[in-house]
Amino acid sequence: MDELDTGRHPNARAYGGPETLERPHKGPMDLPFLMLVIMLSVIGLVMMFSASYASALSDEDTGYNAAYYFIRQGLFAVMGMALMLLISRINYQILRPLAVPLMASSIALLVLVLLIGVERNYAKRWINLGPFQFQPSEIAKLAVIVCFSAMISVYKGRMKTFRHGVLPFVTILGAISFLMYLEPHLSGTVLILGVGGALMFVGGVHWGWFAGLLSAGGLGAYLILTTDFLGRVLPYAMQRIKIWRDPFLDPQGSGYQAIQSLYAIGSGGMFGLGLGKSRQKYLYLPEEHNDFVFAIVCEELGLIGACIVLLLFAVLILRGYWIAIHARDRFGSLMVTGIVTLLAMQTFFNVAVVTNLIPVTGMSMPFFSYGGTSLLIQLMEMGIVLAVSRQIPAPKSG
Repeated sequence: MDELDTGRHPNARAYGGPETLERPHKGPMDLPFLMLVIMLSVIGLVMMFSASYASALSDEDTGYNAAYYFIRQGLFAVMGMALMLLISRINYQILRPLAVPLMASSIALLVLVLLIGVERNYAKRWINLGPFQFQPSEIAKLAVIVCFSAMISVYKGRMKTFRHGVLPFVTILGAISFLMYLEPHLSGTVLILGVGGALMFVGGVHWGWFAGLLSAGGLGAYLILTTDFLGRVLPYAMQRIKIWRDPFLDPQGSGYQAIQSLYAIGSGGMFGLGLGKSRQKYLYLPEEHNDFVFAIVCEELGLIGACIVLLLFAVLILRGYWIAIHARDRFGSLMVTGIVTLLAMQTFFNVAVVTNLIPVTGMSMPFFSYGGTSLLIQLMEMGIVLAVSRQIPAPKSG
């Protein structure tokens, strides 16, 4: 894969160039990737409806409308699909000059949410826009991907130096992590640090820096597990770790959600109870249509159905990396790598939480969990991947 720097365009800008004088090849979008996104979106919408109607039917805020969450999510899904197809037809290079403004805007929104954000479960993560709310952290994830991809494309061979390959990226990640710590939003911080680190690694940062980070991470894990360090810094996170070790320490309190999730998964068996026949969604399992929707998938579709869903995610992720490898230039390749890595991490962490493999983190499941703005941004990100796929160089005949 070459950068295709055949010349510098007169209008190239910082983080926007160098731009090629060669007209980009515009072919059809990657059909397998598109079909996988549509399949997961449709399955996710159906499962979200199945998981949510009991809760919606019993909630005064929904007007006791069983289809309340389904209708709202469906509207965002339709808008997201339209935006995905629209974005897939643009030249993704226009995102280069938007990288810095997008990053600045995301940081401003993270500051704003601390000032006027809606507080829920002792955390300020949402900004209220009247008919809907959104989390600035969702925009920050995309901003990190676009900005880092543009910066790495510019620095290229200088990525192994501390000045260009480490300092600016760590500074950005540190600023965003600090703001999200104040919310607090630990799961979003983990995702942003993970995708930022992945882009730095793919971009060519010397492996020694990652060895140092892993050593620091190991030391941090040791402090967390053997001392009360985390309990003093993030007391709510320490409580989650204790409950993760043994949910039955507080079966009617902090451990209730994890226990009910495991009940749902276990009762599904091999073939499931059948679509719409979950028992745990009848106000037993909290967040059944949001972070824990995969537990309802396991209960209604069983082990086989859950494995099929995870297989679709795996194929989508692999196809995304295939597009990244064959992308026309470094910028497009890095953006797709970041988007697909974010999707992979979020899917893994959500399934790990639902199965109690890791502590509860408040991580939603892509395409499945309720959240209109989150789904909208996810589908827009899929549109960027499809836009990159349209400019994959055509194979040479002969």
